[in-house]
Amino acid sequence: MATIFSLSSIPDIPITEPLAVSGHSVGYLALAVLVVRALAGGLPRRIDLRIAVTALVVTVAYAVSDEFHQWFVPGREASVVDVVTDAIGALAGTIACWAWGIISRVSGPVRGPSRDEL
Repeated sequence: MATIFSLSSIPDIPITEPLAVSGHSVGYLALAVLVVRALAGGLPRRIDLRIAVTALVVTVAYAVSDEFHQWFVPGREASVVDVVTDAIGALAGTIACWAWGIISRVSGPVRGPSRDEL
């Protein structure tokens, strides 16, 4: 979130539209993965609907707050299109975490250190 905030604070940033769209998608995909993992308690735990929805709400809420922040940065503007792009990236990140949980479950349990090793 700090990285997104600092990038959003740069006034008059000279970025082309395709690069801006992909930057929004990738940035919020990564944020969603981090939020999902924080809510789930780490990797490779399988996520449920509650975790997925909560992560999406948190990530999209941050996207809205970031657009509000950009409204006050000279040369930047708030955009609903950016929020939609951010939400698509967040959804992709959440789906990736869900798929990761299924893949890791199918491939076998991941075991941590035994009590003797701790």
